[in-house]
Order: sequence, then structure tokens, then C-alpha cells
Amino acid sequence: MRDIVNLTISFFLVMWITPLHTPEPVAKYYMPYLGYCLLWIIVAILVGRYKLPIKYQGYVPSVYKVFNTTLFVYAVAFSFIYFTQANYSVLVFLIISLCVFGCSFIMQTLYFAFLYASDPEDDVHPIEKREPKSLITTPEEISEEAFKSRKEAMVKWMGERAFRYLGKKVGLNLNTTKVLATTSNFNIEEITPYQYDVIINVRSLNNIRGINKMFSKVNEKLPDNGIFVGCFKQKSVTKREILFKYPAGINWIVYSFYYFVKRIIPKLFLTKRLYYDITKGKRRVLSKTEVFGRLYYCGFEILNEKKIDRYTYFIARRVKEPPMIKKRRYGPIISLNRVGKNGRVFKFYKMRTMYPYSEFLQEYVYKKCGLQEGGKFTHDIRVSTIGRFMRKYWIDELPMFINLFKGDMKLVGVRPLSKHYFSLYCTELQELRTKFKPGLLPPFYADMPKTLDEIQQSELNYLKMCQKRGVFVTDVVYIWKIFVNIVFKKARSH
Repeated sequence: MRDIVNLTISFFLVMWITPLHTPEPVAKYYMPYLGYCLLWIIVAILVGRYKLPIKYQGYVPSVYKVFNTTLFVYAVAFSFIYFTQANYSVLVFLIISLCVFGCSFIMQTLYFAFLYASDPEDDVHPIEKREPKSLITTPEEISEEAFKSRKEAMVKWMGERAFRYLGKKVGLNLNTTKVLATTSNFNIEEITPYQYDVIINVRSLNNIRGINKMFSKVNEKLPDNGIFVGCFKQKSVTKREILFKYPAGINWIVYSFYYFVKRIIPKLFLTKRLYYDITKGKRRVLSKTEVFGRLYYCGFEILNEKKIDRYTYFIARRVKEPPMIKKRRYGPIISLNRVGKNGRVFKFYKMRTMYPYSEFLQEYVYKKCGLQEGGKFTHDIRVSTIGRFMRKYWIDELPMFINLFKGDMKLVGVRPLSKHYFSLYCTELQELRTKFKPGLLPPFYADMPKTLDEIQQSELNYLKMCQKRGVFVTDVVYIWKIFVNIVFKKARSH
């Protein structure tokens, strides 16, 4: 059915936008186009497009089947027109074929974007301690010669400043400290478990493909409260290096190309696998949020961090078992579990505005930055540059219209909350919240509260008004207030 709709839309779209000399193009082309559609469906069946539901085929194979089908059918149409000298334009059928493939590509990309939307809350768990695992080696100072050799090797890799920094934080002169310069898990697997309480890897994480696997392997080798030290170059450093290296104007062109190759291509369904197969994970671009989020995900917590020269060094403590490593997708759309009417939990869709693994850094960001007006984190490092732009102009909230069409939400209403945040609200507000659907436009934009208490009072006022005056009248009143604040007072999402 989706292909029939796509073929029909493509035909009328091309007839409408393409300048044709014939006075009645639809009447002229609809019969041969029916033949084109019939052949398209037959070829699609032969290549296995309908053999399995599209979600089981995978994104790349499904797009590949559409491409092969469209190419073959156009080749047949071109050959027929060329050899029979039929009074039809091969250019028209070329444009139709491109339109058919383009529409199918966009539809399947959006479908898989929603299908792959991860639910980060599924993996957020409280820290759990494993059975006690103590250090099996008695800490002793190594010889002066061994320490000198260790120092020379570390200074060679990281410089004098970084060595002095680590020397103040961990025991570099102890036999229970292991120093590695590796991008492979093999050297970590060779370590005897619980023999060292400090493991340092002086190689940059930017050249390690399986970062989560490495973090988990280190976790397994450390005793309780063991220390892991590593380093990486932040993407902001690379950006600054490019902008200063090239002349003004050219530098932004170079950086835009770099951004496309390093940040966009590795995230696209079609090119992600190819990119990592070619680069082998070398010189990858990493944000501090992603690295620290991976550390928390793999059972560590950040004790200290410091940027020295071009690299950021972190000192992390092992606090829990590493999780079972599984593939985590970070597409353009994210789904979140939210509490709706009658306490029913539904999937809430938004555009992704945060870096990968941000969901594991909520406590870290809260301790480091605290809250600002409106109940949001101050200087939230989890939000990307593009994410800030999307939040400012509500672009990130466009997928919520799916929830509106599904009936999970209405136009005006309280913000949908996670189970955790819902449990923090007072009993009266919890009960009122479950009597009405959440909304796309919250009363926040009507009242502009500044503190968490004021936000809750704002929601209480809205819900009580819904009870007293009815949902329709209340929503009309709040829509006007929200309109005034957004248009005239420039209220924005942050």
C-alpha cells in the first residue's frame, strides 16, 4: 500500500511541477505510467521487498531494494521508449523515477528514525555494589630506576604538566599502579584481576573504536573503588585548531566539510558502518559529555578532570559492575517513557538535542552546575550546539505531533513527566495530572515560573481551572496567554 501511495504521489507531483509542452500531460502519461507502476510492483516482489515487514529487513537493505527496483524499471521504460520511438519523454520518466526513489528514501528514513528511537531511561539504574573485591597486591614503592623509566615513558606520551597533575592525584610510584599505552583490549585482558588499584591508559580515546568494551574490561580488572585514568581530545579543541589554522572565510568552509565527514556521516544509517570500516575508529570526534556518559554507563564516576594542553584528562572511580554491552542507537529522534492520563505510560517523541550517553550524566551535571531559573540545569553540557538552536525555536518538539495524532497528548496541557520526576510531585498534583492529558504547550509559557515550586504551582492552577471551567475554555485562555508571551515577550525553550 505504501508503494502504491508513493507511486501515485510521485506521478501527480511530477505532472504538476515539470514544465511539459503537451496540453494535457496527465491524460497522455497516465496509461504508460500504470504500466510503469505494475512493472515496479512486480520487480519489487522479485527482489524481495515484500517478503518481510520492512522493520525486519533493516534500513540499508530496504533502501537498496528500492534503488534496484527503481533503476531496473527506469531502464525498461527507457529501452521501450527508445526502441519503439514512442511519443513519450524519457526525461519525464527519469524525473518520476528519481521522485519515487526520493519519496521512498525519505519515508523509510523517517520510519527507521522512529523505529530506532532509543529509550534511554531503560538503562538508567541506581548504583549497585558487587560482592567485595579487594586488592590482592600489597602496595609498595617501586625502585627509583623503575619510577624514572615510568616517568620518561609517560612524559613522552602526555607531557610534563600532565605527569605532574596525575602525580598529585594517584600513586605513580607504587607497584599497584598499571600504566598502559594501548588502543587494544588485548593488553587489558592480560591484566590479572584486582592486582592493580590504579590503571592508566595514556593513549587518547579518540583512537579507540570499542570505547565501551575497553571501559568495561578495565572495570572488571579493578578492585572496589579502583581508579581509572584516561585522556581524550574534545571536539571543541579540534574546531578551534581548524578555525585558527586557515584564513578567515576559508576556515569555516574547511570546518563545515570536516563537520560533515566526522559528525554527520558516522551517524547516518547508510554510511555509519562504512565510515568505521574505513577509519577503523581512528581520530574520532568526541565530546566531553559522551566520554563521561560512557564512563558512568560502564560503572564509573568522575572524581576529577583537567584540560591540559590539547587533551582532557579524567580520573574515574569504579562504583558498580559494568553492564552487559549492547548496541545503543543514537538517531535524530528519541522516545521517552512518560506518564499520561490515568497514569498510563506512553512513548513520547522528541528530536535529539543532547550528545550520546547524556542520559547517564544527570546527577553529575546537577552536582556540578545546579539549577537555573525555570528548573533547568545551569550550563548543561549535555545539550549540543544544534540542540540549543532546536530548543530555542521548538524544532525539537515537532515529533510530539505524532503523540497529538495518536491521542496521547493534546495541544495545551502540563508537561509529560518521567516516572522519577512524577514521583517527586506532591500527591495533589499527581492525582490532578492523571485526570487530564499532557499537552504540547505547557502552562509554563503562560506563567513563566522561575523555580521548581513555582512550576508546580503553575500546573496546579491550570489543572484546577480545567476542573472548574472545563478543558476547552481553560485551553483557549492559556493559548492566548502563551501566544502573548511567545510572540511579544519572546519566551523561548531552553
